[in-house]
Amino acid sequence: MGVEGVKALQLDDDAFIALLRKLIGEAKHLQNNPPELIPREDLAARHVLEVLMPLSTEYGGPLVVKHVIYTEGRGNVIVEYPGTEVGKIVSFVGCHMDVVTANPDDWEFDPFSLSIDGDKLRGRGTTDCLGHVALVTDLMRQLAEKKPKLKSTVVAVFIANEENSSVVDIGVDGLVKDGLLDSLKNGPLFWIDTADKQPCIGTGGMISWKLTAYGKLFHSGLPHKAINPLELCMEAMKEIQTRFYSDFPAHPSEERYGFATPSTMKPTQWSYPGGGVNQIPGQCTICGDCRSVFFYVFSNVVKKLKSYVDDINANIEKLGVRGPVSKYTLPEEGLRGRLTMEFDEMMMSGVACNLDSPGFHALSKATEEVVGVVKPYSITGSLPLIRELQDEGFDVQTAGYGLMSTYHARNEYCLLSDMRQGFQVMANIISRLEECRLEE
Repeated sequence: MGVEGVKALQLDDDAFIALLRKLIGEAKHLQNNPPELIPREDLAARHVLEVLMPLSTEYGGPLVVKHVIYTEGRGNVIVEYPGTEVGKIVSFVGCHMDVVTANPDDWEFDPFSLSIDGDKLRGRGTTDCLGHVALVTDLMRQLAEKKPKLKSTVVAVFIANEENSSVVDIGVDGLVKDGLLDSLKNGPLFWIDTADKQPCIGTGGMISWKLTAYGKLFHSGLPHKAINPLELCMEAMKEIQTRFYSDFPAHPSEERYGFATPSTMKPTQWSYPGGGVNQIPGQCTICGDCRSVFFYVFSNVVKKLKSYVDDINANIEKLGVRGPVSKYTLPEEGLRGRLTMEFDEMMMSGVACNLDSPGFHALSKATEEVVGVVKPYSITGSLPLIRELQDEGFDVQTAGYGLMSTYHARNEYCLLSDMRQGFQVMANIISRLEECRLEE
């Protein structure tokens, strides 16, 4: 088989669904939400290895297969189909074998077993990311069985621990740290973990924050003797957001990258210590996140947020109030309301894919040919790990063939027809890079 034969490869529906059924059947034990739920990715890896190991060099086949384990039960799998030209390489990475949590009571079908409804393949992980695990496995199986003569080495990397960042160096970060992926820097690296069949060319940076307001607890029938932290927090939140959107407006380059939204700073959770409804509490907390397009330096964003809070504290008498007795100081008691803002230690930086890369051109042309249209897009959602790969010198391009509308959602599903096209896109990419058909 030659290059044209690779381009003509089609997804083997039966093999793909059979593997996906096994993977979704393990999904209950692949949920990643420590300390309660710690996945055992090797439960998924064993099914991938069952398909690919018989085609490995160990059994007389062409595939070089490595099972890399840093923590018991939580392995990674690296699969290589060798090409003839040293240093010429294309890789498909990011297919992770852990999933987000799912409560069966909230679903219309069992999240932990594959069910099929027409074109829909339903279950936790079908879109993110076990569907891609099965997809790339079938690609590597077909290459190994048909044995096309390629100049490019084709590599697939199935990883552990993508859905949680509290544990480090056991997934792709560990593989990079140990130099096991260094050869992938010689060609484009396609991170297969997004959705909707189009190139995702940009992501946002993200940091979570906690804004706490301290007032004075008192009876709600005597509000003039209290400092209401709920009102203080709400007014402070309004002021912080107003300043944020003034300092970080929509960036002129967002249109080129197709961002759906500009940078945002917003609350997502609210809490207070408790008490009676007739009691003004002494403190309350709003939590949320800040997401910034990659055109803004994220450390500068954090500095600005801190400066807003410092300024509000210094001039708290000027902050807006809520009603005739609402206030944030009690001079006769020497009391002032105050705010603190804390940030999570883990800050994720945004990513801008290289739009001049041969990998991007190959992905775009392949998508246009197979899907019929190419519309690259960007999101202020964050993809963990890929900025670190980019910083290490990898040419990262991202795509995926699940559905954004079911990503991390209840009743998750993907479409078999989309996965078929995803398979064709990847085969097309290999063919294009082989032929160096990288037309603008």
